[in-house]
Amino acid sequence: MTQTSDNVTWLTQEAYDQLKAELEYLSGPARTEIAAKIAAAREEGDLRENGGYHAAKEEQGKQELRVRQLTQLLEAAKVGEAPEADGVVAPGMVVTIAFDGDPDDTLRFLLASREYASSDIETYSPQSPLGTGVNGKKIGEDAEYELPNGRKAKVRILDAKPYTG
Repeated sequence: MTQTSDNVTWLTQEAYDQLKAELEYLSGPARTEIAAKIAAAREEGDLRENGGYHAAKEEQGKQELRVRQLTQLLEAAKVGEAPEADGVVAPGMVVTIAFDGDPDDTLRFLLASREYASSDIETYSPQSPLGTGVNGKKIGEDAEYELPNGRKAKVRILDAKPYTG
């Protein structure tokens, strides 16, 4: 899990290892693969009308951006423990909230950086308005955050448990 404070990102050892492995792949084998795609497309002729070449160059740009993002993230990372199951909302936890205290209008999400976003559970950044509002609150407490239109919304913390993947 991650927790960002200033320019430091806290990661569990497992998360650090996953991101490091992704960086190593993108920096090595993936670079070789994309270079081969570009070379093959270049041999097809006129680059102005070569869709394969342009697609490969775009893919290369996205890949290099991800390499830079991972490099910066890992350089600023501190490896630590996952949050405790103490009922206090913190990055790395699955949080269940009720809007305006209505137990029928709930949302369950992972409070973590987008590195953990998955299709299994919605992910909110600790720096997002909702993330900032609930971070540090205890089960049973109310939290407030600002909506995009500038109005305030209230939620009640119903549950907070460490994310186990």
